[in-house]
Amino acid sequence: MTHVGIEFTPEHPPDRIAELAALAEEQGFETAFTSSHYFNRDPFVTLSRMADATEEIRLGPGVVNPYETHPVALAARTATIDEVSDGRAVFGVGAGDRSALATLGVDRDRPLRRVLETVRVARRLWDGETVTHEGTFTARDAGLNLESCTIPAYVGAQGPDMLRMAAKHADGALVNYSHPEDLEWAAARIEEGRAERAVESGFEALSWASVSVAENESEAREAARPPVAFIAGDVAEPVLDRHGIDREAAENVSSALEGGDLGAAFGHVTPAMIDAFSVAGTPETVADRFETICEHVDGIVVGSPLGPDLEAGIELAAEAFERAGVAISPR
Repeated sequence: MTHVGIEFTPEHPPDRIAELAALAEEQGFETAFTSSHYFNRDPFVTLSRMADATEEIRLGPGVVNPYETHPVALAARTATIDEVSDGRAVFGVGAGDRSALATLGVDRDRPLRRVLETVRVARRLWDGETVTHEGTFTARDAGLNLESCTIPAYVGAQGPDMLRMAAKHADGALVNYSHPEDLEWAAARIEEGRAERAVESGFEALSWASVSVAENESEAREAARPPVAFIAGDVAEPVLDRHGIDREAAENVSSALEGGDLGAAFGHVTPAMIDAFSVAGTPETVADRFETICEHVDGIVVGSPLGPDLEAGIELAAEAFERAGVAISPR
């Protein structure tokens, strides 16, 4: 069974995102993530509104990083979402966007280890333990004043080591690729991690795909520029080479992002970047890509921007899944 998820960027008020989450639930999406960037609304406040507006869809941050917020606080906030949603929370955690963290003066030190330690400590806290931890962060006699709970942990991953770590230790990986060539490469790294996994069952790899779908192809591609900029500005050079993307062009995007000039960064996005780092087009075009993506992963999270029109994007993405032969059941 293919996992069908969706990600919302809280660049709109929480109540607006909650309405979109309710629509996604009606369309048959299983999980709704809310992204976390310092310049948008708070993901956990937004998730609480989403919980009020929905009944069945699973909800979680996607993804938060353990640099801006202490890992123990992230565990507490996610457990709170689990409480207010009657047990529907998931935990999406990753190393964070390097350029965004640089804007805040945050050093993304030892990202692999920090994410792994965050997952391990969060699980212990959700089990009701009092935790003392010394590593990439410190926690002394930390505990949560909440009922114990079981929350799936998904690691946002792109590089080989993070992919292997997620497959070995987490409940799932949010694989930050949408192109079949990248996903084929990522699937091999995931299998390496799964070979060392203590428990074979319960892991799924999901393509974290920037999707922009509209009836007009050019409008869909134009709407994909902002999320593609954030991907292109932080991608490894071998990935650029795999898609024939000029390194200087990618550096222009990265420099503009680090300088806080989002408009310039979006303007530097090339057609080749849109092809490599998003799924953008009509429902027919998007369906074709979905079919190929599903050859390499266990599901797809339809990510920002969704399309030039958000409501239409949600409905057209659901249509694209149906065209691709992916079971999605409207409620």
